[in-house]
Amino acid sequence: MPETTHGATIELENLTKRYPGNPGPSVDNVNMEIKAGEIVIFVGPSGCGKSTTLKMINRLIEPTGGRIRINGEDVTDIDPVKLRRKVGYAIQSAGLFPHMTVAQNISLVPRMIGWPKARIGSRVEELLDLVGLDPAEFHGRYPRQLSGGQQQRVGVARALAADPPVLLMDEPFGAVDPITRDHLQDELIRLQHELHKTIVFVTHDFDEAIKLGDRIVVLRERSHIAQFDTPEAILTNPADDFVSGFVGAGAALKRLNLTRVRDVEITDYPTVTLDDPVQEIFNGLRSSGTNEILLLDRRRRPYKWLRRGDLMRARGSLARAGTLVSDTVTRDATLRDALEAVLTDNAGRVAVTGRRGEYEGVVDMETLMNSVHELLEADRLEATEGRHELEELRADRTHAEQEGPGGVTKA
Repeated sequence: MPETTHGATIELENLTKRYPGNPGPSVDNVNMEIKAGEIVIFVGPSGCGKSTTLKMINRLIEPTGGRIRINGEDVTDIDPVKLRRKVGYAIQSAGLFPHMTVAQNISLVPRMIGWPKARIGSRVEELLDLVGLDPAEFHGRYPRQLSGGQQQRVGVARALAADPPVLLMDEPFGAVDPITRDHLQDELIRLQHELHKTIVFVTHDFDEAIKLGDRIVVLRERSHIAQFDTPEAILTNPADDFVSGFVGAGAALKRLNLTRVRDVEITDYPTVTLDDPVQEIFNGLRSSGTNEILLLDRRRRPYKWLRRGDLMRARGSLARAGTLVSDTVTRDATLRDALEAVLTDNAGRVAVTGRRGEYEGVVDMETLMNSVHELLEADRLEATEGRHELEELRADRTHAEQEGPGGVTKA
C-alpha cells in the first residue's frame, strides 16, 4: 500500500457559534487540543452542540468567533471549499450520491482536485480493498444495490479518498442494525491501525465512545466540556454526577469495551469445508474429541456448526444439516462484543474471522468469563486502595488538628 498521510493536530480556541434570534450561543467558547493520530469522541445529550462543534472544524458551519488550527495552520480565514477537500467527512446513512456508481462516489474529491485518471482508478481499488469490499464486485454498483453496512463502508472510503490527515464522522453508524454497527466499528479500529488519521467522531452512544475513543469529550449544554479524558479514566473516575450519568451502571462490565479479542486466547477448532465428503466430515468429528465441528464455505468463512446428530441425519447431504453461524467477531472486536455474540448464540463460543471474513479461531465463554472476573477483581482492589488512602488522609488530618500549630499537642 502506498505511503499515506498521517494525522494532524487540531486546536479549537474560544470556538463559539451564535444563531440570530437565540438569546445565548449554541457553542460557547470551546477550547480543546486534539493530538495527531488519535480518535476523539464527542458525546453528550441531544442538542448540546456536539455536531455543531464538529461541523465548525471543516466550516460546514461557520464559527461566530474563535480560531481553528490544523497542524498549526489557522483555517478560519482560508477558503472553506479548499479546506473541506483536505478534511474527510462521513455522516449517518453514508450520504452517497444515488446517480453515481460506487467508484464515482469514492473518486469525487480526487477528480475535483485534479488527480490523473490512473491515480484515481488505483486509489478507488485500494480503498475498496481497505474497507473490505471486493473492487471487482462493487466498483460499478449503485448505492441502491448496497446494504446499509456496505453503503457506510463506501462513505468511509469516499471520506478517505484524497488521503486527508483529518477525518470527521458525525454519527456515521447510527442508522444501521446493532450487529452491522459492531462490525463497522471493528473495521474503523482496523483502518486506524493502518492509517493513523486524526478522527473526530460524534455519537450519542457512550458504549460506542468507550469502544472507539483514545479519548472522550463529555459535553454539557453549549458544548461546555464536562470531562476530556481516556475511556478508562472516565469509567473509573468520572468528574461529576453529570459524567456518571453517561457512564451509567455496570462500569466494570463497560470496561470490557476496552479489551479486544486479540488480547485474549483464541483457540483453534476442528473445521471442515463444503467440498469435503460427508463421511470424511463425520470421521473428522469423531476423531476431534468434540461434540461439534465448524463447517467453512469455499472462501473459508464460518458457515455452519455441525453436531454428530446433524451428520447422522444428513444422509449424504449438508444442505439441511447443522446450524447456520449467526454471528462472528474480528480480532478488533471488544470482549463485550464477543460476550454478546456468545450469549446470543447460546452455545458457549463464537468464531473469530479476518478482514475478508475468513476463519481464524474461536473465543469461548470460559475465556470471556475469566476476563470479566479479572476486571471485577481489579475494580475491587482499586476501590479498596482508594478507601485505604482516604482513611490515611483522614487520620493524618485528625493527627494534625490534635497537634495544633507548631506540632504542639492540644490539651
